[in-house]
Amino acid sequence: MTQASPIPPQGPLLTLKIDVDTYRGTREGVPNLVRMLSRHGACATFLFSLGPDHTGWALRRAFNPGFFKKVSRTSVLEHYGVKTLMYGVFLPGPDIGRRCADEMRSVEAAGFECGIHTWDHVRWQDNVRSSSLSWTSHIMRCAEDRFRQVFGRPANTHGAAGWQMNEHAFAEHDAAGYAYASDGRAMLGEDGALRDAQAGPYRLPGSRCVQLPTTLPTLDELLGRSIGGVTITTANIAAHLLGLTAGAGRDHVYTLHAELEGQKLGPIFEQLLTGWKEQGYQLASMADYYEKIKDSPLPDRSVAWGELPGRSGELIVPGPIAVRPGESRG
Repeated sequence: MTQASPIPPQGPLLTLKIDVDTYRGTREGVPNLVRMLSRHGACATFLFSLGPDHTGWALRRAFNPGFFKKVSRTSVLEHYGVKTLMYGVFLPGPDIGRRCADEMRSVEAAGFECGIHTWDHVRWQDNVRSSSLSWTSHIMRCAEDRFRQVFGRPANTHGAAGWQMNEHAFAEHDAAGYAYASDGRAMLGEDGALRDAQAGPYRLPGSRCVQLPTTLPTLDELLGRSIGGVTITTANIAAHLLGLTAGAGRDHVYTLHAELEGQKLGPIFEQLLTGWKEQGYQLASMADYYEKIKDSPLPDRSVAWGELPGRSGELIVPGPIAVRPGESRG
């Protein structure tokens, strides 16, 4: 199987960014998504966790505001399974990159873009914001080295676990030579619509790497919430998301998860793929999106942190537009 033909420069893109967090997601969810995307002629980018699966460590987030509410809404046990939730607690965390190298290579062989999500998903998500240069560089280079071992080449792109970064991690992108990455989110309203209709690609001041922020809510941020007096369920969530993209005529980035859309929520993703094609979107990879916008003037934005409806904790979001030397806001 191969990807769809190259994306032409005109028309809105719906960029599909697939975060692969766990051993089970890599073994089961990823092949399911490859088959689904291939049936639809869709392009996408798979971002892999390449080190140990310590999903069980996430239980420490029980003390974070909003954690239990999110767990109860999204049936974490149902989607991830008991065994996955024991990794790092009662069971040793399997080394994903070592044990799933064939599955990862098969994604690239099927014609899909592959990049780095992280080394250890929970370790990164829970620690990176306040970590040092040495810690950050070590973790990122472990992932980069493993990617080379699996694919025989360096990675071209990165998408941060939990949309968590620090200044050292952003600097590492330039050191690694990434032209583009997707490490943050655009700010959303309570219904999942963009707060800023102009939100989109940007650069951090002094960085060559273009950021392609996620511009739509994820399924786990919507499921179980009451929006406009309607409870979002598996029966109506696809229609709600398609309502956010209908008639927009703009590019979007949608983040999905191998553990959700690649498994029990696969039928919802099928509805989204069909709906987006009917709306006129071309289903794209991050590389496709970058090729479309790389020569366009992009704003420089500082790093900021913000909260999104349906998700606990703060995430990387675009900050104010930075003023270049010699420019003024007036």
